[in-house]
Amino acid sequence: MRIRALVACAIAAIAMACGGTSLFRQYEYEEDMFLSLDGSATITVSASIDALNALRGTHFDRSRVDRDAVRAYFTAPGDSVRSVSTSRRSGRRFVHVRVDVADVRKMSASPAFAWSKVQFDREDDAYVFKQAVGPSADAAGTDLSAISGELVAFRLHLPSKIEFHNTGRPIGRGNILTWEQPLGDRLRGVPLTLEARMQTQSILYRTLWLFGSTMIAVVALFAAILWWVVREGQVGQVGQVGQVGPMGK
Repeated sequence: MRIRALVACAIAAIAMACGGTSLFRQYEYEEDMFLSLDGSATITVSASIDALNALRGTHFDRSRVDRDAVRAYFTAPGDSVRSVSTSRRSGRRFVHVRVDVADVRKMSASPAFAWSKVQFDREDDAYVFKQAVGPSADAAGTDLSAISGELVAFRLHLPSKIEFHNTGRPIGRGNILTWEQPLGDRLRGVPLTLEARMQTQSILYRTLWLFGSTMIAVVALFAAILWWVVREGQVGQVGQVGQVGPMGK
């Protein structure tokens, strides 16, 4: 969990440096989940105040963001808000929030993530993740014509090898899955389902195991070479003594 949180922090910092955008595309609302096999996760949300208000029914001031109010909104039982920051892009204020979630299956208890229902269970020799993102808040009366053509993104950063997913696109570097949806569709509550199937052993564990095995093999090889050198040296000394002895007589 700590390693995943550090990775999330680094990505959030990059996002802020880029003005609240992805390294590849710009989104009006984006939600990144860094999932662990125990069901815990770190979630980062980057969104314009306009999109957040419209999608989640909040009433944050677009001209001056109250960070304490944002922190309170994202805080829920089992969830811990690590950081809240802001940026500006295209004249619009963006907010960036990083939240540690104890169990993604209970994240719908938070008002910020109440539109999602998450299933995460082990089925035979794999873990299956499903997230159904339901209707957004009622945005009636809100003028979003300036940003209705923007995109919304949900990303899933998985800890083990992915065997199946329904993104319709290749797996991103770092085992990342991305689902996109036009902001207009998200506002209308067009259903969005995230699904992935992964192996039960984490990539980090396999990497550490491989590294450890390699180190053991290297040490064993070095020990064998050292033993051979010492043995050859001893044999050479015995041979020299045998040759010198008769000449001395």
